[in-house]
Amino acid sequence: MNTELKSYTVRQISEDFTYNSLEEKGLFGLAGKLTIQPEYQRSYIYADGKRDAAVIHSLLKGYPLGLIYFNQSYTGQLEVLDGQQRITSFGRYVTGKFAIIDENGMPQNFSSLPNDKQELIMNSEVLVYVCSGTETEIKEWFKTINIAGVPLNDQELLNAVYSGPFVSAGKAEFSNSQNSNTSKWGAYVAGSVIRQEYWERALDWVSRGDVESYMAKHRNDQDIKEVKAYFNSVIDWVSTVFTDVEKEMRGLEWGRLYEKYHGQAYSSADVSQLVKKLYADPYVKSRKGVFEYILGGQKDSSLLDVRIFDEVTKRSKYESQTVMAKKNETSNCPHCAIGNDVNKSKLWNLADMEADHIKAWSNGGSTTPENCEILCRTHNRARGNR
Repeated sequence: MNTELKSYTVRQISEDFTYNSLEEKGLFGLAGKLTIQPEYQRSYIYADGKRDAAVIHSLLKGYPLGLIYFNQSYTGQLEVLDGQQRITSFGRYVTGKFAIIDENGMPQNFSSLPNDKQELIMNSEVLVYVCSGTETEIKEWFKTINIAGVPLNDQELLNAVYSGPFVSAGKAEFSNSQNSNTSKWGAYVAGSVIRQEYWERALDWVSRGDVESYMAKHRNDQDIKEVKAYFNSVIDWVSTVFTDVEKEMRGLEWGRLYEKYHGQAYSSADVSQLVKKLYADPYVKSRKGVFEYILGGQKDSSLLDVRIFDEVTKRSKYESQTVMAKKNETSNCPHCAIGNDVNKSKLWNLADMEADHIKAWSNGGSTTPENCEILCRTHNRARGNR
């Protein structure tokens, strides 16, 4: 792979700058010779009034923007390998897309700046490494030089490695903040649309966790029909079973849960009542576990992290049971005491015993001193939820 260090001005790079507000990305610059956002790049994420403004303030202070990398294709067209956020920021500013706040606290568009400041920005030098090589070399180097101000996440890097029509179609559907479906998806999927996290989740679900292999296999596909169909199946299933949307549903492993439970029948009305009941239960510490607990038939209470007995209650109950056991010459484990083995009269140390609900929590038992008993570990773990 060959590299050449070149110097451009902001004026040169911003010539014929084109920005797509709908897709939130810079498209072209350098009089049409530069593709600012190749298909594998992330959407523009600096448009927050802080990071985009910081780029402009840096130029006004004469600070360097740092090295930028272009890739030169065999046709001679340039594309931004690293630096598209910075280029899009100054391109948007000089074409009047946003204002900065000056030293007097006043908003200033590019056109309202004094001429000397306009020229300072336009004549600012931008150092660029122009790289040329095979596609594999460029994409691997792109992973290596991941030095942007906001580092690329795993999915953005995979988009670079497996760029093509499949990635383009996926980003158009799942990385488009203008897609009206994202408000519905956001109830169940955590992360940012523009950071590729919805796209990553869709791929994770359809590939059963092997995203990279799936992308490699489908790289040249012209559409993402299978991904969309599976993703929508998961979302539709979740929203049908759980008609009440709770904040704890966001980011759960819905793909795994769909695979495990979608073949079972559920009454949405009964599920709704169970969710409300568990949310109101003061002993349930993990609301995130409520949904899998219900899907699994309410068998695994560990998903709920049910509040356990505190140390004061455990010690108090141990002491009272031990006093009674000594008096009756039996074991201080009630279950050992009614047995016929050598432990029938054994007095266990507290360290060898565990607190348990007399009436199981899953059967309505409360985590109160009155419902507590201390059992030896063997009997407690054999007892389970009974």
